[in-house]
Amino acid sequence: MISVVLPAHLRALAGVSGDVELEVGAPVTRHAILDALEARYPMLRGTIRDHVAGERRPMLRFFACGEDVTHEPADSLVPKEVATGKEPFYIIGAIAGG
Repeated sequence: MISVVLPAHLRALAGVSGDVELEVGAPVTRHAILDALEARYPMLRGTIRDHVAGERRPMLRFFACGEDVTHEPADSLVPKEVATGKEPFYIIGAIAGG
């Protein structure tokens, strides 16, 4: 099981109060995690990735094992600690302004 930490607005939309546990088959990639997340919570489709292009929404970032993996290829393997459920996969809302 993989643990995914969502920002508050996505937790509210999905109707969950904490981290999300997902079963993700190998190979465990960011793309596979997001596919599993959207399959389990269809109301999140289009909120993390664009419906047509499949690219991430601009104000979201992805972190694994304390590292920003936002700009890594979506089909790159996540760290072993995330794939085995020892560490969570984070989806973080970016902050902008000034």
